Amino acid sequence: MNELEIDHLFSEALAEIAVTQIIRPAAILSEDAAKKVLAALTARDARASGTWNSSPSVWERYDRSWDGPHAPGSAKMMGSISVVYDSPRRYQITIYRAIITIHGHDQGWEVGTLCDEALGFAGLSLLTCPRADLTNPPPVFPKH
Repeated sequence: MNELEIDHLFSEALAEIAVTQIIRPAAILSEDAAKKVLAALTARDARASGTWNSSPSVWERYDRSWDGPHAPGSAKMMGSISVVYDSPRRYQITIYRAIITIHGHDQGWEVGTLCDEALGFAGLSLLTCPRADLTNPPPVFPKH
């Protein structure tokens, strides 16, 4: 694949995004909450009559189940949630970004509704989920 083809694919991918929001400070799922959310996402897998496709880096919400086990087919992505497993501690999950597609936006989805659906499996919402501690960065020019 040459650089022009890569630029074209990247442009097509960006054309599908309506809203991107960095979750700051990042939302942190405790070990217990992470287990509940992951179990619920697995039980609602888009490849098996559900609407979620999850991996260790992203949780994707579709408007319907996939047509087959390997590709979405006619199912359209509503949005995705970017996550990091085992962060900031082992068995915890950090949620740091959410994306709503144009299709999802047209269907009335927002970052809050997407995150709230996933977090709701653990009895949380984006507003009630614990957040990462933000510390001040070190000074650029330390005083001597």
